[in-house]
Amino acid sequence: MPVNRRFLLVRRPVGPPVAEDFDIAEEDIPVPAAGSFVVRNHYASLDPAQRGWMDDAPSYMPPIALGDPVRATTIGVVHASANPDFAAGDWVLGLNAIEDYSLVQPGGFTMKIDVSQVPSPTKFLSAMGAVGLTAYFGLLVDAKPQPGETLLVSGAAGAVGSAVGQIGKIKGCRVIGIAGGAEKCRRLIADYGFDVAIDYRGKSVDALAAEIRAAAPDGANIIFENVGGDVFDAELMNLALHARIVLCGLISEYNSAERVGARNLWQILVKCATLKGFLVAEHVARFGEAGVEMARWISEGRLRIDEDVQEGLENAYPAFMRLFSGENKGKLILKIA
Repeated sequence: MPVNRRFLLVRRPVGPPVAEDFDIAEEDIPVPAAGSFVVRNHYASLDPAQRGWMDDAPSYMPPIALGDPVRATTIGVVHASANPDFAAGDWVLGLNAIEDYSLVQPGGFTMKIDVSQVPSPTKFLSAMGAVGLTAYFGLLVDAKPQPGETLLVSGAAGAVGSAVGQIGKIKGCRVIGIAGGAEKCRRLIADYGFDVAIDYRGKSVDALAAEIRAAAPDGANIIFENVGGDVFDAELMNLALHARIVLCGLISEYNSAERVGARNLWQILVKCATLKGFLVAEHVARFGEAGVEMARWISEGRLRIDEDVQEGLENAYPAFMRLFSGENKGKLILKIA
């Protein structure tokens, strides 16, 4: 008989997560009560935000409780239902967990999806999911790019960063990307059409700031921040007057025991710049609009979003750690079924 494997958080990570922070437990497949339904998860999204949810600290979502499965956005098929709005066999997207079967209670964030409209269901976790929507709304709504402006993107070879840079090009910006390693920098130019690629590895804050200055002597009008730490400090030394900074992520600091934070924030004052935190959940009402536009750009060959699909729930830990080692090449997704 099939069982429900669940990727559990059993200990709060201190610094980078280790395998002993997790366990895989086998339980009976849940049975839906009135109003609920059970989803057989096929794919789970692996995202830097999940590392933050593992800490017992205030955030925009409650921490994952010890002994609970690691929370994740998943795509799957309704396995059994006691909800008239969801029938067995429906494909759905929802905030569930890294497990074979998820019990979805009434009122949970789950929506039906039409997988016939995409080449792979995984597109609902990448181009049509949080990655594409984050890039779309974070850049177009919060940063409001104008033709001729300079856009500086950190974590530029990642799933969100690469999409931000391409959308910036569509909107007429000059785009500079910061990434780690020669291969990622090559991809920024060859695969994603960035104008300049800068490798941050092995460089001090001053050296990186100088390289950014050489690429953008008049400063960056927009910074789309995914990394934090020394990279962000170097970027802050290269702001144009009235620059807009979209703070989307701080991946370099998620596993740090001591979070120092940015030391050059005084440059925001000097340049009369603005700094805004971004969460894609603020734009739920407009997801449909963004999906149509993203699909059009992809069909026109103007937008490319790569996927890195790892297989097997039993490989959830090493797959997740690819986010922090820099091994992933595109949106990181775990294939469960």
